[in-house]
Amino acid sequence: MTTRQSVMKRVPTGLVPAIALDGGGPIYQQLAEWFRRAIAEGRLRPGQRVPSTRALADELGVSRLPVLGAYEQLHAEGYLESFTGAGTCVAAAIALEAPAAPTRRPPRAPPTSVSPASRRVAARVAAMAAPPQSWLESQGAFRVGVPALDHFPHGVWSRLLSRHARNVGTDALVYGDTMGHAPLREAIAEYLATVRAVHADAGQILVTSGAQHGLQICAHALLDPGDRAWVEEPGYPGAHQALAAVDAVPVLVPVDADGLDVATGIRRAPTARLACVTPSHQFPLGATMSAARRIELLQWAARTGSWIVEDDYDSEYRYGSKPIAALQGLDADARVIYVGTFSKVLFPGLRLGYLVVPKDLLPAFRAARDALDTCSPMLPQRALHDFVREGHFARHIRRMRVLYAARRAALQAAIHRHLPGALQIVGAEAGMQLTALLPPEVDDVALSQRAARAGVSVRPLSPCYRGEAKRSGLILGYGSVDAHAIDEGVRRLRSCL
Repeated sequence: MTTRQSVMKRVPTGLVPAIALDGGGPIYQQLAEWFRRAIAEGRLRPGQRVPSTRALADELGVSRLPVLGAYEQLHAEGYLESFTGAGTCVAAAIALEAPAAPTRRPPRAPPTSVSPASRRVAARVAAMAAPPQSWLESQGAFRVGVPALDHFPHGVWSRLLSRHARNVGTDALVYGDTMGHAPLREAIAEYLATVRAVHADAGQILVTSGAQHGLQICAHALLDPGDRAWVEEPGYPGAHQALAAVDAVPVLVPVDADGLDVATGIRRAPTARLACVTPSHQFPLGATMSAARRIELLQWAARTGSWIVEDDYDSEYRYGSKPIAALQGLDADARVIYVGTFSKVLFPGLRLGYLVVPKDLLPAFRAARDALDTCSPMLPQRALHDFVREGHFARHIRRMRVLYAARRAALQAAIHRHLPGALQIVGAEAGMQLTALLPPEVDDVALSQRAARAGVSVRPLSPCYRGEAKRSGLILGYGSVDAHAIDEGVRRLRSCL
């Protein structure tokens, strides 16, 4: 087989290029000139297949004769060549000796200066932008929010995906229901009723692209520019980004050992439109909202007509006690919108989560979700439905609960062994991370930067404050780290202190 023939076997079918005819001369000359320039500039590669004369003529809306004339000229000049059964392609020899394009234009130089007014972007983008995250520079221990990917049942998941990919129908290839795949929504409603004491039917489930997407939908559906919203301090940065996207005004409400301080929230913004909370496992300090605070929060929302967004991002994992029932299950006035995700408990790349929406809000949430991105991909939803229905999800959660409890204990032991008295552990009763408080004089951001250079990924606590940072600390994820890597990671962290 010749070299040219081997090249032809590797190139895809030619696509019709975007050719503009400007009327400056015969059509066949304009076409020939365009191909010469595209080949000389590398936009058409040696061996790349070009459209047939009939296809190109149809696309340009011209007679086939000038296209035939242009191709004949380009064949004669050595730009194109043809193979039986393979069509016409750019000559492979162009790679070695490209004929000079007669009228090649020099590349346009980048502008040396631009008018600031002409490149203005929305002011809200500054509030949405995340600060530099040095802890992401390292892939080592202790990345936050990453589960034990090596323990995920990849074979089962691949089989379920393949099942639906092989038998895919046209209904899975078009836009799906804005609310999500109906059988998956039924499975989610049953799971939440059993495990989280959430009161909802399948019609109230809205499938999202993860918890952050759910927060964004809530903000778009419930808030107008200038509306005030309670957020935990310190709290989840993604909640601030969701509020910034709709020009809402965050009201910082402190968190203590009992969770959100509702009384302080009422003093600071008694008629706030919304409260965004993580009651089962507060991010980042790990507190569980007390029963008294939960009732106080629900009473405030019912009295003022405000909404509560309950972010229940990792409630499946709780150690030493059973999972805490969701705040939504206590809500007698339908003021709570429940946010959940599969990305934390299965794998982040899945990008599937869900909202539980009060029935009278469904039209608004459907409209907000449709405006943001229409619907979630159907194939992963169908595979996830089978994953839940066939029991794989429940089995995976049980196995991971045991694994994460062991890794949590290993991390606590390593901290006590290598850093006795240097760190105060909080928030270790649930989830896949704990927070270690540092002495006040230690700069946690600078420490996270040193740790990243040492191959350890630790997230600083202070950026989770939007006001003055009251505590300095490190958020340590242990979901994706085995016992050996945990011990080595703490040893490296000790050298960075």
